[in-house]
Amino acid sequence: MEKKILLPTDGSKNAERAGEYAISHADITGDEIIVLHVIDTDYLNSIPQPDIRNDLDKELRADGKRAVETFKNQLEESQCNGKCQNIEFKVLVKEGKPADVILKTIDEENIDQVIIGKSGKHGLERFLLGKTSDKVVKAAKVPVNVIS
Repeated sequence: MEKKILLPTDGSKNAERAGEYAISHADITGDEIIVLHVIDTDYLNSIPQPDIRNDLDKELRADGKRAVETFKNQLEESQCNGKCQNIEFKVLVKEGKPADVILKTIDEENIDQVIIGKSGKHGLERFLLGKTSDKVVKAAKVPVNVIS
């Protein structure tokens, strides 16, 4: 049975491991893996100068798109070993609060499963489950695999 897997990424090692897990557990007969990068707008909104905020927003969007494409390509090249021909990859770059955007994307894309890294790049969160992954686990109405 075909399913849609949401794979949020922030470029961290845990996100990379989540990608490896997603590939290894995807059905090679036609699953879709949606790679999602969320630009955290809380950081942008804290910048008081609109021109700097707009320039940074454009730069973050471009960097996010590049990072997600690179992440997707690395997954295809390093993990698929020729087995991903029937796995469809889709790339999304959105902005907002990461957990909220992930939860909204689950509904919008009719996601069947989420595979997410345990924590992102933030120092203190490395010792915890991770603010984003914790909120997704608690609120998602689909299975969520948290990979460390």
